[in-house]
Amino acid sequence: MTTRWKNRPTGSNWGDFGPNDQLGRLNLLTPEKVLQGVAEVRDGRAFCLSLPLDYPGGNVLNPRRHPPRLASTMREGRANYLYPVGDESPEHTDVICDDIVVLTLQYSTQFDSLCHVGSMFDADGDGEPEPVFYNGWRGGEHVVAPPAGLDGDGKPIVEGCHADALGIENMAATGVQGRAVMIDLERHIGRERVLVGYDRLMEICQANGAAVETGDMVCLYTGFADLILEMDKRPDPEVLHNACAALDGRDERLLQWITDTGLSVLIADNYAVEGFPSRPGEGRHPMLPLHEHCLFKLGIHLGELFYLRDLALYLREACRTGILLTAPPLRLPGAVGSPATAVATV
Repeated sequence: MTTRWKNRPTGSNWGDFGPNDQLGRLNLLTPEKVLQGVAEVRDGRAFCLSLPLDYPGGNVLNPRRHPPRLASTMREGRANYLYPVGDESPEHTDVICDDIVVLTLQYSTQFDSLCHVGSMFDADGDGEPEPVFYNGWRGGEHVVAPPAGLDGDGKPIVEGCHADALGIENMAATGVQGRAVMIDLERHIGRERVLVGYDRLMEICQANGAAVETGDMVCLYTGFADLILEMDKRPDPEVLHNACAALDGRDERLLQWITDTGLSVLIADNYAVEGFPSRPGEGRHPMLPLHEHCLFKLGIHLGELFYLRDLALYLREACRTGILLTAPPLRLPGAVGSPATAVATV
């Protein structure tokens, strides 16, 4: 048994994939699941499942997340963009463009790593909860915040954070490829704001013929990302916060279904996969119950703000639900989230 924890959360799988595991349910995305995904390819068509990285636009959807900012690198004291190399060496004809991006990693289509959300939990068994993440990896030791204090401008220091365990690079290194199943919520609910619990989800799966097996990745199409694109970088928060389906993270039967299916990755085209804010809880409880269940307890990576419309409409017409999904995040060591440029092949 690992020395990082004596207690593991009720309903968790800590230790089941080994004492030092950092992949969680991605361990179920086996070569056999890749072959099952390849078997879903019949027409040779590929669908891009990401929004442009400068969507949704502005920061009204989340005031802490801002659009990417592009800038040029520097060369010989000037912008290295439309730079004629002949200015340095007259015999050369090249014109160079070279740029930099300042990127909020979870602004647009993105994956949560397993250290995006942890919990205050008594892993030591001493009666005192501490900040802990999946498989007992510790806040302050393995997932490190910026140093306390102010910078030279008198603002809180924000640089220096890093995840030495559970960073998004672990997910990226697997390739994140295999069979995925589309659950088409928008087909049955439209764009109405509905919290989808276990019963409603099962009805829709049965109506669509969507069967989730161990190791499958699951994609939930709600229409939310379609709304974002239609708003053309001018998102209306009142409309968005009251539109489209989201999973009911307080539904214990739904959470148990996530456990029992053995799904490996859970993806949606909405803001948080689950309804946020969630329904009120009792006593001390997680703000994001589905995030706690997936990221903290089971090691299931969550994908958010994926673009699923074109793929969903194609699958409706073809009366299909299975695809080959390839969806690695950036291999950025120490990051807790990452953009994803996912591709579905059918």
